Amino acid sequence: MSAERGCGLKACSMGMSVLFKNAYSLSMELSEARDNYSLGKLEKWIQKANLLILDEIGYVSFDRYQSEVLFRIIADRSERGSIIVTTNLPFSEWTPLFENTAMIAAMIDCLTFQSHVLDMNGESYRLTKTKEARK
Repeated sequence: MSAERGCGLKACSMGMSVLFKNAYSLSMELSEARDNYSLGKLEKWIQKANLLILDEIGYVSFDRYQSEVLFRIIADRSERGSIIVTTNLPFSEWTPLFENTAMIAAMIDCLTFQSHVLDMNGESYRLTKTKEARK
């Protein structure tokens, strides 16, 4: 089990509400909600969770709108709730991911303010499990 999923399960066992989302899937849901005029409702639903886990920032890029909505969610979480973000990239390599490069520094500031940044440069969990299964 991955560390972020383990943290989510532990939070659930402590009675917290947890929302686990792949970052790109969440950004697509937000775009669809905007198109369906239900963005406010979706954002309120996200805000209700005690812990938001955003998985896999760094595998795909975000358009300007998706970048701005993701920033709003992260900025809100930094003031009101807990967030876990997983990424395969150091913050210094986030610039190509977001069309709105002006807000990247602010997003990183929100993520790192009063936080614990864990740099886990180990072998991939999935790769390890695959190798074990082949033995």
